[in-house]
Amino acid sequence: MSHDQVFSLASSTAMVGWLMLILLPRWPVLIAFLRYGLIGALSLTYAVLIFVYFSRVEGGGFGSIAEVRALFMSDPVLVAGWVHYLAFDLFIGTWIAAEADKRGYNRLLQVPVLIATFMFGPLGLLLFCLTRALEAALTLRKV
Repeated sequence: MSHDQVFSLASSTAMVGWLMLILLPRWPVLIAFLRYGLIGALSLTYAVLIFVYFSRVEGGGFGSIAEVRALFMSDPVLVAGWVHYLAFDLFIGTWIAAEADKRGYNRLLQVPVLIATFMFGPLGLLLFCLTRALEAALTLRKV
C-alpha cells in the first residue's frame, strides 16, 4: 500500500469515527468500538510507520526545528505524523463526548466542541475545559 493510500485510508477511518461519534447514539459498544477498533487501528498504523521509517530519516529528530523539518520531509514519517493527529484527536473527542454525556450536556451543544476538536484538536479540548469550568463556577454559585 502506498503512503498516499495509507493517508487516505487513515483519514477516511477517522472521518467515519467522527461521524459516528457525532451522529449515532453513544451506546457503550460504540464507544468501545471507537476506542479499541478505530483508534486502535490508527494507533497501530502509526506504530508501524514510526518503527519502520523513523530511524531512516537522515538528520531527523526532536532536538530542533531543523530536525523536526527533516522528519516531515519524509513521506512515511509525515503520514505517521498525520495519523498521530487523527488518533489523538479522535481519542480526545471520544473522551469529551463520554464526559459530556455523563454530565448531561445537550448533544446539540456538544457538536461545536466536537467539530472544533476534529478540526483544531487542542482548541476543542480547551472549549470543553472552559465549559466544565463554567459549569463548576455556576454550581458553586448556587451553593
